[in-house]
Amino acid sequence: MKRLLERIAAGEILVADGAMGTMLFRKGIAPGSCPELVNVSRPELLREIASEYLAAGAGIIQTNTFGGSPLKLAMYGLDGRTEEINRAAVVAVRSVVGGRAYVSGSCGPSGKILKPYGDTSPEAIYDSFLRQITCLAEAGIDVLCIETMTDISEATLAIRAAKAVSPSLPVMATMTFDKTPRGFFTIMGVDIRQAAADLANAGADVVGSNCGHGIETMLEVARQFKAASRLPLIIQSNAGLPELVDGRAEYRETPEFMAEKARQLIELDVSIIGGCCGTTPEHIAAIRSMVDRIKG
Repeated sequence: MKRLLERIAAGEILVADGAMGTMLFRKGIAPGSCPELVNVSRPELLREIASEYLAAGAGIIQTNTFGGSPLKLAMYGLDGRTEEINRAAVVAVRSVVGGRAYVSGSCGPSGKILKPYGDTSPEAIYDSFLRQITCLAEAGIDVLCIETMTDISEATLAIRAAKAVSPSLPVMATMTFDKTPRGFFTIMGVDIRQAAADLANAGADVVGSNCGHGIETMLEVARQFKAASRLPLIIQSNAGLPELVDGRAEYRETPEFMAEKARQLIELDVSIIGGCCGTTPEHIAAIRSMVDRIKG
């Protein structure tokens, strides 16, 4: 395949996959367990999920490593298995997609709060990301997605770790915002303009937002990012906000609804469109169809 950034620069819109957790729960993984342990205990589930998203038309498929940093894995007593867990996730996806889609290494928050607000030093956070990203890069990911970040300092530490591991590895960085009367802010007080500037300065190749909202609200986020940044934009919204039904989170936005709203993301020249919580291969197939219809 052509390099991801080359395709974006040529004006192509890429479709990413949807939620990982939603799919794992569908397949019987118990809430509250360590999702990344599936990588070594039941890798066939990862192959099934990758196959379903590939069949739906996703051109970027994530690894099940959102919580794969040693600091995060330590919460389950699994930090000593960091390399094994991250490597297995990449192997599972690559075995399915081969060269037909990009393998995206998912890298989520460490679960720690940086000093002086918390008890964790920047060096510890950086070293944790460095260890995880080294595993992912060595296992052969095509792109890294640093996602669901709320602390801009943590996000930039992850980006810098990625560039230290492999300067040529494309890095996508997304943050999660809340809508307030004063505008969009992360829970750590970061607005879209600051996020766009700081992520770019740290070395991100693609910036944007994931999680936190359904696609209608995410359209507002996308417009503000386009006004604040010249970098390619990635948007991965939830299938609406979760509603608790019989003790389980249900997401109400249908594939058809999300695809119709995705038309506006395409008109905004969003470079990568995918899904987050509650989205499924059905949502991604509908978005794929919309992109193909408009871009031809």
